[in-house]
Amino acid sequence: SRKLMKLSVDLGDHLRSVLAGIRQERADPQALVGQQALFVVNLPPRKMAGELSEGMMFDIGYADGLEPVLAVPEAHIANGARAG
Repeated sequence: SRKLMKLSVDLGDHLRSVLAGIRQERADPQALVGQQALFVVNLPPRKMAGELSEGMMFDIGYADGLEPVLAVPEAHIANGARAG
């Protein structure tokens, strides 16, 4: 898919594959590699473009027509830490 990018997300004790529609909405989606971000992972897996996605990346702005930004922790935190 020209729109989807397959991410390998480190949740601390395991990895998950997440497909995110970020290829066209970001100038350089590869710049996200190694960054921490929030993911929704309590969703049932979903097949997209023939691949299984096990979560959803949380970003802000795209739905309002703004340049999207990631929702990120303000300081480094253990991978897999839960919100709430």
